[in-house]
Amino acid sequence: MEAREAILARVRDALGRSQTAPAPEVPRDYRAHSDVAPGSPAAIELLVDRLVDYRANVHRCGPGDLATTLGRLLGEAGSVVVPAGLPPEWAGAVTGAGARVLLDTATEPLSHGELDAAGAVLTAARVAIAESGTIVLDAEPDQGRRAISLVPDRHVCVLSARQVVATVPEAVAILGQHPHRPLTWIAGPSATSDIELIRVEGVHGPRTLDVVIVT
Repeated sequence: MEAREAILARVRDALGRSQTAPAPEVPRDYRAHSDVAPGSPAAIELLVDRLVDYRANVHRCGPGDLATTLGRLLGEAGSVVVPAGLPPEWAGAVTGAGARVLLDTATEPLSHGELDAAGAVLTAARVAIAESGTIVLDAEPDQGRRAISLVPDRHVCVLSARQVVATVPEAVAILGQHPHRPLTWIAGPSATSDIELIRVEGVHGPRTLDVVIVT
């Protein structure tokens, strides 16, 4: 017990000092911006390259073709989970193509069993990072709870070109405007590898990721 008490005493002392000492200056000399403009063709091409490398399925369309694209992707899914704030026309495209929409709300959330049984989930996103091929969701109404994008085996995520930035610092600056929101960082389908480097997909999230980029 003596060692335990000594360790806890040091922790308490460190915590006490951290409450009174001024916060240290954080160096900000890293590259915060890129020559690649947000939403530019170069940013889109870089993001697509990274997503394809991560084995995500990428689909590009114009605003007028989005409903057709969603219907083609999700018409045979059987049932599709959608968050409460998803644009109604997106959900309408799903039902129009023959799939059943399962609405997930804060007051009436779907159970894990219902999420697991769903054919897919459809969400929007907050921002995408071209250099790392990462898509970030921040639980806004058009993205919903973290669980709905993690439990179903397939995730269809819609991005607009203007949401694509080049670097992580640019994305963090956007996300930092609402620091209280829970974040989900997605880089391709869920995958892991064992000691033999055998890749297994769908372990910690969706096995299939479809990214629809509206340009």
